[in-house]
Amino acid sequence: MKNVKKLHFSLLLVFVHVCFVETQADYAPFFYDNGPYSSNGNLALFSLTEDTPVGTEIYALNGTDPEGQEVRYGLSFEPGAKEYFRVEAKSGNITLVEQLDREILDSIEVLVSITDGRSKVTEKVTVFVMDANDERPVFKNLPSFLDVPENSESGSSIYKVLAVDRDTGSGGSITFYLQTNGQSSKFAIDRHSGVLRIKPGEMLDYERSTTHFITVVAKDGGGNYNGKEQVMSSSATLTINVIDTQDTPPSFVGTPYFGYVYEVSVPGSEIFTVFAKDGDLGTPKPIHYSLENGTDGVFGINKTSGVISLLTYPIYLKREIFNMKVKASEVSPEGNLMDYGFTTVVIRVVDLNNHPPTFYGENGPQNMFEMTMYEHPPEGEIIRGLKITVNDSDQLLAVEMDTPERFSATADIVIHLLDTNDNAPKFSSVYYIARIPENSPGNSNVVSVTATDPDSGFWGEVKYSIYGSGADLFLINSASGIIYTQPWASLDAEVKSKYNFYVKAEDAEGKYSLAEVFVTVLDLNDHPPEFNENFLEKTMIIGALVKIEAQDDDAEGPNNVIEYSIMKTDPENIFDINADTGEIKLKSYIKSMDIVQNITKQNDCTWSVVVQAQDRGSPSFSTTTVVKIDITEAIQLRGPWASFFVQSRDKPLHILGMIAGVISLMVVVTVFISTIMFMRNKKSNRILPHRRIRRRNKPPVTFKFPNSGEKLLIQEPEVMVGVNCSNCNIASGHPLPPNHNMNVVTGHHWSPNHNVSMVSGRHWLPPPPPNAPALPPLLPGGRPGDRQWVVPTVLGTVAQIKPKRNRNRPVDSVNAALVSELKMRLDQRRLANCS
Repeated sequence: MKNVKKLHFSLLLVFVHVCFVETQADYAPFFYDNGPYSSNGNLALFSLTEDTPVGTEIYALNGTDPEGQEVRYGLSFEPGAKEYFRVEAKSGNITLVEQLDREILDSIEVLVSITDGRSKVTEKVTVFVMDANDERPVFKNLPSFLDVPENSESGSSIYKVLAVDRDTGSGGSITFYLQTNGQSSKFAIDRHSGVLRIKPGEMLDYERSTTHFITVVAKDGGGNYNGKEQVMSSSATLTINVIDTQDTPPSFVGTPYFGYVYEVSVPGSEIFTVFAKDGDLGTPKPIHYSLENGTDGVFGINKTSGVISLLTYPIYLKREIFNMKVKASEVSPEGNLMDYGFTTVVIRVVDLNNHPPTFYGENGPQNMFEMTMYEHPPEGEIIRGLKITVNDSDQLLAVEMDTPERFSATADIVIHLLDTNDNAPKFSSVYYIARIPENSPGNSNVVSVTATDPDSGFWGEVKYSIYGSGADLFLINSASGIIYTQPWASLDAEVKSKYNFYVKAEDAEGKYSLAEVFVTVLDLNDHPPEFNENFLEKTMIIGALVKIEAQDDDAEGPNNVIEYSIMKTDPENIFDINADTGEIKLKSYIKSMDIVQNITKQNDCTWSVVVQAQDRGSPSFSTTTVVKIDITEAIQLRGPWASFFVQSRDKPLHILGMIAGVISLMVVVTVFISTIMFMRNKKSNRILPHRRIRRRNKPPVTFKFPNSGEKLLIQEPEVMVGVNCSNCNIASGHPLPPNHNMNVVTGHHWSPNHNVSMVSGRHWLPPPPPNAPALPPLLPGGRPGDRQWVVPTVLGTVAQIKPKRNRNRPVDSVNAALVSELKMRLDQRRLANCS
């Protein structure tokens, strides 16, 4: 005892000394430097993407105090700087409170601090903002107008498109292409450099097209944004004006040319006027006219107006027909003749004609003809009701070509066309794509379809309808083409998210066309994660994992993507959980039961851990469950059964299923063997010989009633039961003389003789006079007055329970013969004893 007191005193001195030293030496707390890829430490070189949602816990400050004092954390910014983060002083959890934009600020300087109440340590760290693909490409020189000469060579470069994307990586790379909308184009663009060229084999032609409109699309290389892959693009229009060049000669208008010289003409009379224009329409040049041949010197032409004049009197003309070749040349700004073209003018000398032509109808002269006919007549069909030749649908001109006066007359022909139903309604698109949230009520607008019929009147009226396996939840306005959900429809993306059906546009005569409608039901985050049970029990072997699992019934991510976290456990910092898989494991420093028992003050190593399952939807839902974890050490098992039980330690139903399978297999084998033996015995169907019956007999059952502290020994024969009793009580309460034996076979009475044999169903001798029953000895430690121990009677102890007979099982003839033989022997023994 003195030594113990001295030891306590020494420990007290040491403790006082240590406290004194700790008071004198106060070391400052410090952060753990866990590197740039850690989620906890001193925030040094930490990075996060600019699309991180506001309110996200991004980091946890982590440090310690050498003296073990509780530490508090702090976070601040430089004066005037925007505060992007907030820290919880006790836990060190840092939360994003302002939206990030890498294109504005790609790094943030933060002052983090840790204090133990006495000393405070502050560190300046840099947080890097990583890029997300949130910027579209921006054109630098589009839209624009470009002038290109029409004689530019095929394949030549005509423009370079410039665009920039402020994102980095693949999100900042740009490729270009032209949007043609299915039409052919004379231009091509290099997808990397943005150089626009005339396609090889293509040429510009001002006379065919003076302007080209090109839609240029700039697309980035794609990147991650809010957890999804996103590709962004921009488009702009480039207008190309084709500049005319000198590449087309002049051309005459109104050919062929025919002129007439009348007998009354005089020199200087205008016979005919030719007209030519520059084939280059962009910048037309003046035309110079000249006569090349065939004039015989009797005709002249004005070089600027193209008027052909007679130079002499008609009587001096030596020919009736003149074929003159006229030349038209372009005049350059310098006055030089350039490209030219030729035509022929036929001049004929004729007599006078003073009678103009006249139109006649069925009832005489008339200048108006009318008729009615259906559209789309067969080619070559004769127009009924007209007796004149029709070569123009608007006005018919008849000219006397052989007269110098060129008298003429005009008549109007009016044709009234009647419409026919020759067109089917046509949709504006061959398919329609619609998206609708799953919480949309009945009668919600889904999409509007449009079809037109160019026919007139009621033939042009369109009626809409829908059909198909996916159209049950939808209806359509037959007149407007607006598709709605049924009033009773309840959309659920978890049940079905895709519908497609056909919409039909039909006119009055049944002509129709079809379009396909695709409807996507947009998933909403309307299901929280759920655990199978609110309370789970798990057994954890040190060094192994336990896994919990929750289910989210939402149709697609991120609404059904679950993150696991530990909300509460006592003591803390014992378990880690995998946020993606739900696997719970002990901290790395817990490697034995000794460490576990040092942590807890309880005898049983069981913790209740509150685990939260939270989805990634917006808004986010979460649920919690309590997991009771019993920690134990691994049992060294060997063989294939060991691996099975280790793998199934958290699945008791698997183990029970295996045991049930083994038992079932044993039962099947036993039934199979029994069936074979039964069939074998059934085939024999005979009584075994007497010698064999004797060999099957077994010694009778011997009961030895024990003294205090001894056990009861029982030996049971197959048929007969023998009982040897010493100092025992029988069911009636009558004792037997000491050292007497009694042989009982399912009997009820006994004889005063020393040796008695009894057989069920026989007559017995009357019992002896009753005596006072002997009390059994007291149990060890027993007291008078306690409950007496009663030895069971022979009747209650050795009476054989008669088994139930299986009615469906056939009677074994061999067993029946054995029973008859035994009964006969029992009767003989009873008669011998009675005599």
